[in-house]
Amino acid sequence: MDALILFWSHALAAACFGALMIWRLGDIARQPTQRLIAGGFALTACWAWLAAVAPGEAVVGFAESARNLLWVSLLYSLSGAGGERQHGLKLVYAAVAGVIGLQLIGGLLQLLSPGWTIAQTGLILRITTAAGALVLVHNIYGQAAPASRSNIRFAMLGLTLMWAYDLNLYTVIYLGSSSAARLMEWRGLAVVLAAPLFALATRNDGAWRVRPSRAATFQSLSLFAICAYFALMAIVATALRGTGVDWSASLMVGALAVMTVGAMVLIPSRRARGWAKVKLAQHLFEHRYDYRTEWLRFTETLGRAGPDAPPLSERIVKAFADIVDAPGGLLLVGDKDRGLAIADASQWPGADLGSDTPGNSMQFWSEVEASARVLEFEGLRHGWASARDREVMVPRWLLDDPAVWAGIPLLHHQRLVGFVVLAAPDFRRQLDWEDFDLLRTAGNQAASSLAEALGQEALSQAQRFEEFNRRFAFILHDIKNLVSQLSLVARNAERHADNPDFRADMVATLRSSVGKMNELLQRLAPHSQSRVQRIETQSLRPILTAAIAARRRDRDVNLLGDASVEAAVDATALEQAVGHLIQNAIDASSGEAVTVRVDSGEGEVSITVTDKGVGMDGDFIRNRLFEPFASTKPGGFGIGAFEARSLITAMGGRLSVDSRPGRGTSFTILFPAAEAAAEPTRKRA
Repeated sequence: MDALILFWSHALAAACFGALMIWRLGDIARQPTQRLIAGGFALTACWAWLAAVAPGEAVVGFAESARNLLWVSLLYSLSGAGGERQHGLKLVYAAVAGVIGLQLIGGLLQLLSPGWTIAQTGLILRITTAAGALVLVHNIYGQAAPASRSNIRFAMLGLTLMWAYDLNLYTVIYLGSSSAARLMEWRGLAVVLAAPLFALATRNDGAWRVRPSRAATFQSLSLFAICAYFALMAIVATALRGTGVDWSASLMVGALAVMTVGAMVLIPSRRARGWAKVKLAQHLFEHRYDYRTEWLRFTETLGRAGPDAPPLSERIVKAFADIVDAPGGLLLVGDKDRGLAIADASQWPGADLGSDTPGNSMQFWSEVEASARVLEFEGLRHGWASARDREVMVPRWLLDDPAVWAGIPLLHHQRLVGFVVLAAPDFRRQLDWEDFDLLRTAGNQAASSLAEALGQEALSQAQRFEEFNRRFAFILHDIKNLVSQLSLVARNAERHADNPDFRADMVATLRSSVGKMNELLQRLAPHSQSRVQRIETQSLRPILTAAIAARRRDRDVNLLGDASVEAAVDATALEQAVGHLIQNAIDASSGEAVTVRVDSGEGEVSITVTDKGVGMDGDFIRNRLFEPFASTKPGGFGIGAFEARSLITAMGGRLSVDSRPGRGTSFTILFPAAEAAAEPTRKRA
């Protein structure tokens, strides 16, 4: 070993860290973190100086252990592991500190009773310390907030450089490599290279504190457990090697057998896995749940959409079951007519539920709504439930089924819209405040989704009723017109019954009326087609002639203009719309003839229905004419104009009106002419 290189490399490291300590003396009083940083600089400088002037002495090992312990204390301070119930992080840091403590004990034993086994064990402990410290550095940097990560980056690089060099150095020494002496000589230079990194890090002493997540803590525990396992195996192997007997094969077989039996017990058993999860969460973490993960999973389950998504009721049950690892559950909803009703039981693992099992338990529903409490049925069965829970009149079928474990009310604006019953998990446990808070909060979220779905269902049902009522109103208006037509036939039959032409006309009218009544009844069917079914280019004459003929029996209705022009219309719908307008014109006029004029020009065809009746004022036309149930006629339904415009608009036409009080009214229907209507089709072709 070149003593000169070893001396100057470590002396330079001592000078660099001594200068850093002096530089940070002014910040020592400001906060504990600064005191730990300055202390780390001081102990690193002392260790480097002792390694330079007394290489190989036991005091160098003690100084190195003290240096490592102080830097680990700094990481502990940065991580916030000192917070309440941060058991997992405390365990990791306690384990690393314990290994450093074993180094000190091993160093004392080596002084009192030097031996190969103790020396080798000391090397393994130093390897474990370096590996565990690197795990902690990774944990701190990986979980730091983006804003603070830039502040601690160079400090973490400096510690990584120092401990990574130590890890490689002691591993090479343990393996007996010839390069170990050369690595020991240049060790001080690696520490010198770390000094500028610390200097850059301490320029900005902003917020360094981080709060590692549950995943980071599990990762640190797992990595350190792996390091500890290898260290333990190496220590045991070293100790057994010192006895002169080769126990390695037996030790390997025994360890493998223990791990195999443990895996066979833990992995297949849901109860064992549930027990392990509960105990780990209880003793290693501040909170039982990783709230961010749970909430993201809960909302993702509730909001799942698409053709393959299960119904909302099933998603609600699954979302709650996933929180507490329950195998399934029920969703109960209130029904004023039948009491409680089961909305979903597809995931229920308990007793078979008949359709009438819930029964009339609205008192239970009202009491749960008033208390807004999560019910623990296990406590109700065994008598250790709270007094408020025992006041709720729980249905007997819920208490008799041992699979019923917990009940979560779904409250939306203080109104109970659902009640989730969870089956007991494989490892039954008593619910605590975290369970109650999380389940209650999740219940409010699920209640919003369920209330929205129930509201949408009620709205859809109301819309179906509205559509039925709308159809019925139109049909009733058409029936009124048919009744007027048949009444006229009945009156004329008394005078013209002997006239063969009249009888033939009467039979044709009756046949037409019966056909229209059957058509009206078909339109009441829930899945009936739209009234505008088949739009095709055709002549207007037969359509207008039929509409006029049905209403000219007690009033002259004259067809003027060129009715042979063609337009793209639905014949039945146009006849009905024109019939409504003619009937309104007849009702509004007193004895005057009604005219229907057809004109064409500028790519449009117009049909104008004109009367010389009482007319309408502008306010009525703007605000009431095309509103349903608005009419100026005694006994009028106010449906004709509204339905006429609906039919015309559905065919792609327009309806305008021109009216003056005392001067009559003109309704004008406008359609694109047949050639103009076909033009866009030719362009697209």
